[in-house]
Order: sequence, then C-alpha cells, then structure tokens
Amino acid sequence: QVQLVESGGGLVQAGGSLRLSCVASGRTLGWYTMGWFRQAPGKEREFVAAITRSGASTYYVDSVKGRFTISRDNAKNTGNLQMNSLKPEDTAVYYCAARMVANYDDTSYYTKEYEYDHWGQGTQVTVSS
Repeated sequence: QVQLVESGGGLVQAGGSLRLSCVASGRTLGWYTMGWFRQAPGKEREFVAAITRSGASTYYVDSVKGRFTISRDNAKNTGNLQMNSLKPEDTAVYYCAARMVANYDDTSYYTKEYEYDHWGQGTQVTVSS
C-alpha cells in the first residue's frame, strides 16, 4: 500500500501562487498514475489534474488550464501541483490520489474519484479576494 501526504496549502491573495506537494511512502510512486482533486465547501469533490506514470502526459480540467501545472519526480517519490494566478473560486481542500498501473502503461490517466485507490488527507487552499 502506498501512503500519500499532501503539503503546501495556505492562505494567498488572488493572483498569487502556491505549490502543493504529495509525498508517497510505502511503495514506489513510479508504479502509480496520479491525480489531484479538490473539494470546496458544500460542493462535490472535483477533478483538477492528472499525470501519467512517467510524467510524459498531463491533463487538466478546463478551469485551471494555463494556470496550474502538475508534475512528478518519481526518484523523490513526490508529485506536485503548481498553482499560479489563483482565484477565490480555487478555494478548496486539495487531495492527491494514486492508482497502480502496469509497468508498461504510460498512457492511462483517470479523472473520476472511484478510479483511484489511494488518497492523501488533503491540504487547505484559501484564496482571498
């Protein structure tokens, strides 16, 4: 089992930046495809970004394209979400998630909660106007 721990959340003004990290332990992160989700108060958890096992391909929800960048460093067992030009509507708890894939699979990515097997505890991001 892989364990995931997010960090890097906080309070930032609109237009500012934050970099979230997701550190994996227990298993090699390179065995997993990864994603980031967020949940705002009173709303359902939504997909934000995904990255394939090696990091060769990335995918984003339209609302964050051009502002957020997902990346990973498998040697450091870490995934990251760089968030720029933050808006108040980005305020949410952000979660990283992982799903094991075959070692030859560097094309699969997932955008639905139920498609991921492992989740971190979340980190709060608050963007003030």
